[in-house]
Amino acid sequence: MTIQPGTEPSANGDGTPAPQPVYSSVEEWVTSHFLPMFRRPLGGEYRWCAQWWRHAEAITRLTALWHTWEALRLQPGTGMATWLRDHLDHQLPVLLGRTGPFSMCSEDEHIDPRQATCEQPPPGWWDVTRAPARLPSAPVSRTAPMEDEAS
Repeated sequence: MTIQPGTEPSANGDGTPAPQPVYSSVEEWVTSHFLPMFRRPLGGEYRWCAQWWRHAEAITRLTALWHTWEALRLQPGTGMATWLRDHLDHQLPVLLGRTGPFSMCSEDEHIDPRQATCEQPPPGWWDVTRAPARLPSAPVSRTAPMEDEAS
């Protein structure tokens, strides 16, 4: 039996076709939905880079927004409100903020952000084998005289 794209059984196994995404890629979602819908005054508090696809963090955040948008758009009633509150309202200030992935860019100019560097740890830094922990000694009872005190 061959299943055509868009006709796979739904997750609940009732045989109905699974819902298909509205947008076929994050690029399509960003250009057709995100940018036209969520406009902000750019330049001060909010930053955007026309070459957003050069920013790995932006791709990750926008892809997460797209995937959650596709899923929550199907929930009747509060699906979109949930998406706005739990996803967009959290990601938008990070994505477009002064210290976000576009912080060095403007609408007219892309500037690659510097990648943080790191040094190799010293040999054995991550070894988990250590001397066995010693249990604290039992407290000394002061009800009976100590050996030194008894003599």
